[in-house]
Amino acid sequence: MLRSAILVENVFKNGSKVLGPVSNGRWQPQQTQTRNLNVHEHISYTLLKDGGITVPNFGVAKTKQEARQIAEKLNTKELVLKAQVLAGGRGKGSFKNGLKGGVRMVYSPEEAEEISGKMLGQYLVTKQTGEKGRICNAVMVTERKFPRKEFYFAVMMERAFNGPVIIASSQGGVNIEEVAAENPDAILYEPIDVVKGLTKEQAEKVAVKVGLESQKQKTADMLLRMYDLFTKKDALLIEINPYAEDAGEKYFSLDAKFRFDDNAQFRQKELFALRDWTQEDEKEVAAAKFDLNYIALDGNIGCMVNGAGLAMATMDIISLHGGSPANFLDVGGGATAQAVKEAFKIITADPKVHAILVNIFGGIMRCDVIAEGIIAAAKELSLKMPIICRLQGTNVDDAKVLIAASGLKILPVDNLDEAARLAVKLSNIVSLARDAKLDINFEMPL
Repeated sequence: MLRSAILVENVFKNGSKVLGPVSNGRWQPQQTQTRNLNVHEHISYTLLKDGGITVPNFGVAKTKQEARQIAEKLNTKELVLKAQVLAGGRGKGSFKNGLKGGVRMVYSPEEAEEISGKMLGQYLVTKQTGEKGRICNAVMVTERKFPRKEFYFAVMMERAFNGPVIIASSQGGVNIEEVAAENPDAILYEPIDVVKGLTKEQAEKVAVKVGLESQKQKTADMLLRMYDLFTKKDALLIEINPYAEDAGEKYFSLDAKFRFDDNAQFRQKELFALRDWTQEDEKEVAAAKFDLNYIALDGNIGCMVNGAGLAMATMDIISLHGGSPANFLDVGGGATAQAVKEAFKIITADPKVHAILVNIFGGIMRCDVIAEGIIAAAKELSLKMPIICRLQGTNVDDAKVLIAASGLKILPVDNLDEAARLAVKLSNIVSLARDAKLDINFEMPL
């Protein structure tokens, strides 16, 4: 989960200081399976700079020689190298080649060249990446600032407020989550009327509340520019942490995080062209090519469902019966047999998967198309794991005939509860057999 989401959850769990009304008086974390565009820090810096928000001077290097050239142009002995990896905790992470820290202070162009050379092309492991880590293909070289005071500002789309909200704190910096947990009164939020937009009065009120009264006008102007960028770019989140005062009493955005709504891709083509697929799960990348909504999870029961709501319900009922879903996969309403086959390839590429549960309610999606895809996938992939198939709706009888005539061991179940129970039972059998190193296969065909 993103750091900002954790912050918001902590804020509301621990109580909060409200600047504006909340319609229902309570906040509940909204957890939905979505895949939204995240961009690298240097892109966030560029967006902020283009939006009139001050950031330190910086450049982006893809080779160690470029890092040295950028450091020379910055003409300062105080430099910061930041590995461009889409994961939190970079500063405390470590590269697989032994280099410690994805954020490093350096003091010369020569040192910038040496350290960046150890970052580029290497995998950085952080608390968010897992053991595999994520590859660093670029390093941001920026001038170092020495903040006297740090603040936190974010504009975030949040269901609890039926729209965007400003979140702010006088205690910015890397430990903002701890602030939210230990001192929730230090976190402020200001709901924004999406029709009126953020008003100057609201922005000034937030500035005063976080202790920037002497900089009220400048801070308000920054917040207004931030919200303007939020709306123009179809953002779900713009987070500046920290927004810092340096020794020269100037204010800079020293770190920034953006997240964008995938539904706005048709409006933000240039922005979405910046998506770094190397930073995303390989299976999710493959799914996106066929317009499949796939998110990898930690369980052992593969799921293929049509419709996000039904997919969530399917995962819930698997959990209810003591199982654990290996993925969220919504094939949508217009999937072809080819897309279904590709969905099976993606699911079975996960070595943790011990069984597959297909749950299709055919409305727009035809059950016979799903059946054709399942049969094609089972034959092509020579699947040796149980497939439990629950089909209802359009052309379901045709689908059942296709499955029966295929001669494959696909287990049809009409009742979802029974299908989930069977999937859990069979996945447990396969799991126990593998743990005992026994050879157990649900071979196709019979």
